[in-house]
Amino acid sequence: MLEIRRISKTFNPGTVNEKQALRGLNLTLQDGDFVTVIGGNGAGKSTLLNAIAGTWMVDEGQILIDDQEVTRLPEYKRAKFLGRVFQDPMNGTAAKMGIEENLALALRRGDRRTLKNGINNSERKMYRELLAKLGLGLENRLTSKVGLLSGGQRQALTLLMATLKKPKLLLLDEHTAALDPKTAAKVLETTKTMVNQDHLTTLMITHNMRDAIQIGNRLIMMSEGQIIYDVSGEEKKKLTVEDLLHKFAEASGGELANDRMLLAK
Repeated sequence: MLEIRRISKTFNPGTVNEKQALRGLNLTLQDGDFVTVIGGNGAGKSTLLNAIAGTWMVDEGQILIDDQEVTRLPEYKRAKFLGRVFQDPMNGTAAKMGIEENLALALRRGDRRTLKNGINNSERKMYRELLAKLGLGLENRLTSKVGLLSGGQRQALTLLMATLKKPKLLLLDEHTAALDPKTAAKVLETTKTMVNQDHLTTLMITHNMRDAIQIGNRLIMMSEGQIIYDVSGEEKKKLTVEDLLHKFAEASGGELANDRMLLAK
């Protein structure tokens, strides 16, 4: 479903601020894979997701989604393949528009996005049914402005919007990091339910090593723009946080210098 062939990305080349964010990275995801991604600050995790989404073009290499090369496609043309949820609950939605209007725009992803013909009753019924599954009472607030929702409600809505068209690939960029622990757990549980019921191929960045171990069928660790550890199946299930810390030190030649990840053990 996703094939990345030796992609590289350098920011500010030839300056004192030059940063090689991705270094000949290779990655293949099979249909239905749920891959968690961990790594220290500056490891290249978000750059990887941005490269896949087309936010930044890679300097070299290839990116294929469902056997279609998208390497040079602009971000808006990749939207029909992808669903994405960002770390900030304020991203991914239109704050001044109602819940049903945001969902309607998500449903029209990849088509001409217009609400000129309005939202019909059958469409509105579908939104109510989907929102009811979130268990947040949003099904009774279809016309409420999204900007009035709590962070957890908004992130759950963004997740629903990202999966509404059953994307080829779902990208989750630390989508629970800005939430309180209880809300984060609720959003994470909702994530697992949506991914499993629709068999979505998913790439999820997380700072929480326990979540990285417990969620999905595969885990990759990044450092300095490369994948330094890739584990799946029974081997992943047997992992502990201490194992991950040891693997990082072993593969990178140093300790994992990321306070957020250490605190999230």
